[in-house]
Amino acid sequence: MSTFELKTHQIGRTYSNPHFFILNKGLNSGKPLSNPCPNCLVVITKTETDKNTLFHLSMMLQIGGFYAYFLKGSVIPFISVDDCRKTLKKGLKSTSKISDQMQKHIKAVEVISKKEKELQNVIDKMAVLKVAYIRNCFKLMQIKEA
Repeated sequence: MSTFELKTHQIGRTYSNPHFFILNKGLNSGKPLSNPCPNCLVVITKTETDKNTLFHLSMMLQIGGFYAYFLKGSVIPFISVDDCRKTLKKGLKSTSKISDQMQKHIKAVEVISKKEKELQNVIDKMAVLKVAYIRNCFKLMQIKEA
């Protein structure tokens, strides 16, 4: 079982070990992030493999709604550091019992996430192309009227 350190991220702090961030405020609490934001926790691991495993495990726990059980607060819901740590440890403990099968699931989620980013990139480029096409169309109309 991999070991990790989970603590509140302080803006401006840098980390030398492999790490990722977890959003801890709002309805997306538990969502893993590559880059820090003001309301996040940092997960520091010893190896890049542990980081990737925990990152995708956290994503699976967030999408599955396992962090939502621990949300506190009436206006802006948040998850505490301890509740987040407990949830990650339970998820990690359950994955170690069925290690091979869970590793396959984590790999599948990793591949799906990568494909999702690629498709989002294509969608963004298509939106830019659409705007350029529309602007070009109106420029041609203005030239014909003049």
